[in-house]
Amino acid sequence: MRTGKDPAASRRVALALDALRHGWPIRVGDAFTLLPAETGFAEDARAPCMLISSARAISLKLANQKEAAVPEEPVLIRAAEPFDLELARAVADPALDLRHPLKGPFAAEHIDDLAAATCAMELGRLAGILPAFLVEPDPVGEAQAVYPSDMSAWSDTGHLRIAARAKLPVAACEDAQIVAFRSADDMREHVALVIGRQDGDEPPLVRLHSECLTGDILGSLKCDCGPQLDAALGAMAAQAGAGGWGLLLYLRQEGRGIGLINKLRAYRLQDQGFDTVDANNRLGLPSEARDFPVAARMLDLLGVGAIRLMTNNPGKVAALEAEGVKVVERVAHSLPPNPHNARYLATKRDRTGHLL
Repeated sequence: MRTGKDPAASRRVALALDALRHGWPIRVGDAFTLLPAETGFAEDARAPCMLISSARAISLKLANQKEAAVPEEPVLIRAAEPFDLELARAVADPALDLRHPLKGPFAAEHIDDLAAATCAMELGRLAGILPAFLVEPDPVGEAQAVYPSDMSAWSDTGHLRIAARAKLPVAACEDAQIVAFRSADDMREHVALVIGRQDGDEPPLVRLHSECLTGDILGSLKCDCGPQLDAALGAMAAQAGAGGWGLLLYLRQEGRGIGLINKLRAYRLQDQGFDTVDANNRLGLPSEARDFPVAARMLDLLGVGAIRLMTNNPGKVAALEAEGVKVVERVAHSLPPNPHNARYLATKRDRTGHLL
C-alpha cells in the first residue's frame, strides 16, 4: 500500500509528468498502463481502449450514453477497431471532429479502479496535455509508475518557501516589494507584490490573480484579466497612499489551472460557439482547477492571517477560508464589459456564481 507520506511519492509524480510531456507511457497503480494520446510518439501503438473524460465521451457517438453520464468522471471507451495514435488524437481533441470524422460507435465501459483513472486525468491536466490516453493491454518496455495516493504528497504546500525578495517600484506605486516563492515539487514560481509598507495589525487589500499571458501581457479583449490586474494595483496604491497597504498574489495557474495551450484550445472552441465552461468540459478539463492552498501558504509565509479580498467570486472566499485564511471583507472588483468579453462575463455570472 502506497501512501502520500511516502518520501518517494512526489518524485514518482514528477517523473510521471515528465513522461507524459515526452510522450512516454505511465503505469497508474495496478490498474492501467497509459500512453498519452496527444504526445505519444510510438506510431505503431494500437490499443483496444481509451481513457477519456465523460464530458468528452458524451460528445462522441457512444453506443451506451448512460455509462458516460457523469461529466466529472473519466470513462473507458472501446471502438470496433483498435485505436491507433491518429484516431486517439482525434478522440482527444474536439477541434479535429470535423477534419477527422470519427468512425463510431464507441461504447463506454465500466472502470473498476476509478481512483487510478481519476489520477491519470489529473496528471494529464498538470502536464498541460489533453487528458486522453491509449490503454495498453500488454505493455512493452518500462513505464513510469505512479499511484493515486502519491498525489497528496505532490499537492502538499508545506514544501513552498520564500526564495527571494527585492524592492520593485512599479507604475502604480514606487514603494513596492516583490517576493518569489518556490517549491521543490513544482516548476511554477509564484510571486507576491507588496504595495506600501506591510502592517501586521491591518488586514491588507489582497488580490489573487492567476497568470493570464493573453490578458496581462498581450492585452486580450476576450477576458477581463488585464484590466482587473491594473485596477487592483491602482486600488492597492490608493490604499498605501492612505496609510494602508496591499498585496497582489500572482499565481502561475494559466487558464484557471489548465495551462496556456489548453486555454487556447478552449478559445478555439469558443470561436465555434461554446461558452467557457462547455469549451473546457469538451476538452475533458475542469472549468476551475486553481490551487487555492498555494495562495493560503503564501499568505502564511508572509505573516498575513486576515485579508480584505478583491473578488467577485464567493467561491474564492470560501476556498481561502477553508484553508484557514480570515477574509474580513469581500471587496467587489468588476469592470465594464466590452463586445469581445461580454459573453465570457455573463458565463461567469450565470454558470460559475460570480457576483457581476
